[in-house]
Amino acid sequence: MDLAVDLSARGDRATAIYRALLDAIRSGRLGAGDRLPPTRTLARDLGVSRNTVAAAYESLVAEGFLSSHVGDGTYVTALAAAVPSSPKGAALAPRRGWTFTPYAVSGQAPRPPHDFRVGIPDASLFPFDTWRKLVAAELRAGAHHPGTYAEPAGHPALRAAIGRYLAISRGVAADPEDVLVTHGTQQALDLVARVLVEPGDVVAVEDPGYPFARDLFASHGARVVPVPVDAHGLVVDELPGRARLVFTTPSHQFPLGSPLAQERRQALLEFAARHRTAVVEDDYDSEFRFTERPMETLHALDQSGHVIYVGTFSKSLVPALRAGYLVAPPTLREALRGARQLADGYGSLPEQAALARFISDGMLARHLRRARAVYAERRDLVLEGLATHLADHLEVVPSAAGLHVAALFRDPTVDDVALVADAAAQGVAVEALSAYGHDGCGPSGLVLGYGAAETRTVTPGLLALARLLRAR
Repeated sequence: MDLAVDLSARGDRATAIYRALLDAIRSGRLGAGDRLPPTRTLARDLGVSRNTVAAAYESLVAEGFLSSHVGDGTYVTALAAAVPSSPKGAALAPRRGWTFTPYAVSGQAPRPPHDFRVGIPDASLFPFDTWRKLVAAELRAGAHHPGTYAEPAGHPALRAAIGRYLAISRGVAADPEDVLVTHGTQQALDLVARVLVEPGDVVAVEDPGYPFARDLFASHGARVVPVPVDAHGLVVDELPGRARLVFTTPSHQFPLGSPLAQERRQALLEFAARHRTAVVEDDYDSEFRFTERPMETLHALDQSGHVIYVGTFSKSLVPALRAGYLVAPPTLREALRGARQLADGYGSLPEQAALARFISDGMLARHLRRARAVYAERRDLVLEGLATHLADHLEVVPSAAGLHVAALFRDPTVDDVALVADAAAQGVAVEALSAYGHDGCGPSGLVLGYGAAETRTVTPGLLALARLLRAR
């Protein structure tokens, strides 16, 4: 352990070392249980005698801040944890208008017995052994020139693999040069905002919709305008004519689940061409479609180069990989690469190369087939349980894809946020639909994810939710 001790001032050096160690303990830089360097080692590092260091240690031992054991070492005692640290002054504050703080995330709390949280895949389905071997192979000495900096667009083999995958699975025509690898959807949206959005620009978002997108655009100074969603998706006729950018989830509207109707897709593309508006198409969980052939993407229909296609592997694989991508018109290619380079340089090349092999060798397709079968069973159980036990209270919003379903309360006055809190106390984790509305004012309902729910817990969880609703 390296300790910063200032011995430049004149005076007793043992006292200076004592004060430096005490300050480290009080500030929390040294915590309870931390082991201090041996007196001989610290004396050599500081250029003082061993007795000088020993005197400082002995004073702290006598005061109870340190404990010393012959043959074992000197440690900070539990007393240190009880010493409050002095707060820093309030000289710095976020810039004016910055109101964004972290949302609670799924990894912060223990897994509930009945887990209907949204957007969480089943990590037990991911082939970790295979993935570990792929990454280990790419971490061999000399691979990927680890002593140099890589291009911001991502590993060429991964960009090519993503392009082939999208062409086959989603009908998205994308050359490797069109693909930019990102750390998931959120970074893709941030790069787009950096390049396209100026303070004061109007950005249209679905309402209810994806809160992280809404807040991200607002954090760049955009004037975020909510646009209503109905049974046919985004109401294109309600789009503001001054919109610089439209964010939409046309394949599986988040969170309601309905796809954007074909005539509205065409209307949205015509709007974009007429107003020179960028359309960000978030195709976040299109891999999981259960009842019908997926509709064409906006990107595949776009003839004027206004659609930016965004995707992620967080749902199809696991969020921990932090792997996503965007496909943008050639006119934005260099600007987006520049934004990525300014943001974080580039991604992890060994993991990107491993993912390229995972896709190209057919392992992604095999994983998706297996996962789709598991999720389809859970989805059927959720829909059956809602119809059997909760139909008097909830009306399911029709949806053919994804890892969640939404349901509206037949009584719109039900406080879904309070109900969610009561359910959590009973071990049932479910989400309030109203929370996805602009300013938390969405319709009253529930959003139930089935990605993380163990199959055997689905029906008991819905029964517990039904009992809770009957008792209200």
